[in-house]
Formats: sequence, structure tokens, C-alpha cells
Amino acid sequence: MSMRFTAKVRRGMVALAVAAGLAVGVAGCGGSGGDDKTPEHSASASTASGSDPTTQQGQSDQPQAELKGSDGLLLQITSVQRDSGGFVTVNGTLKNDGAKDLLIPAALSGNETEITKNGPSLGGATLVDSKGKKRYYVLRDTEGRPLTTTGLGTLKGGQSLPVFMQFPSPPGDTAEVTLQLPTFSSGTVKISG
Repeated sequence: MSMRFTAKVRRGMVALAVAAGLAVGVAGCGGSGGDDKTPEHSASASTASGSDPTTQQGQSDQPQAELKGSDGLLLQITSVQRDSGGFVTVNGTLKNDGAKDLLIPAALSGNETEITKNGPSLGGATLVDSKGKKRYYVLRDTEGRPLTTTGLGTLKGGQSLPVFMQFPSPPGDTAEVTLQLPTFSSGTVKISG
């Protein structure tokens, strides 16, 4: 009887270890436990307090490009970083350069149903590689959510909001791409890393 009990305990421990391993793997691959939540939290903190965002890691004080949008919106691109995981992260600041409150245009989310059903975002952004003649769209996680700042609402006059967008990485020899965002002017940016 003690041998049966020991076998049951061992099977239970193996099952527990496998379940824990699967849970860690799903959390790591799901995209909902890390990068996509951090900017959303930062965005709501900035919206609530109205304070200017701090310089994020890998960003410089001088923007690489400034894209002008409608009604005084301004997108300042502070870094474009190629990661070893096969993607490019674009970081910047979305600013209401005007005096009155502005509702972020819904057009910034793009027109793809899978992205728009997840609420207002920068999901309509694209990177254009003129050299390779390719266009790269914002990545999505396993549940179809865009890997970009989400939950955009109203920006008060003069208020800034840190934003990010992730794209598939162009080939390693591509150093410059054009960032396009609906209702904004286009801007050429350099990829580092």
C-alpha cells in the first residue's frame, strides 16, 4: 500500500510541475503579462496627473522625428530600437500642442476589425521600408490586441502621453524607415540596435 501511495504522490508532483511549467510558458508567450501593460499603465498615470513623462530607457531627449497631426496633435519619436526577438519598438510622446482639450482621433486605430474591436490605440501605424519595398504593420498578441499604446482618450491642452508601437523587424541592413500614422504627417526615422 505504501508503494501505491508513493506512486500517486509522484504522479501528482509531476502533474503539478507540468502545470506550473505550462502556466509560465503561456504567460511568457501570451503578451499580456509584460510589455503591453506597462505603457498602458504609464499612459493612465500621465493622463490622471497631467505631468510630463520621464525619458524612458533607450530614449534620447531630442526626438528623431516630429509628426504633426490634426488639431495641434504632435507625435515626437524618441527612439526606434531593433530587438533580438525580431521586432522593432518605436517609442515617443504624443502631445496636445494646443490650448483646448482634444479627443484622440479614432482613425489612429486604423480600420482593421481585429484591432479596432480592442479600443482606441495607435494600431493604424505602419513602418515603410523603401529600400526593401515592404510595409510593416503593428504586431498583435495571441488574442489580437495591438502591441501599441491602447486606451487613448482625451488629451488636455499642453498634456503629453508616452506611447509605443511594435513592428516586425525589417532586414538587418535596413537602417531607415518611414513611420506613417493616420491623420499625421510621415517621418523618416533611424533604427538602432
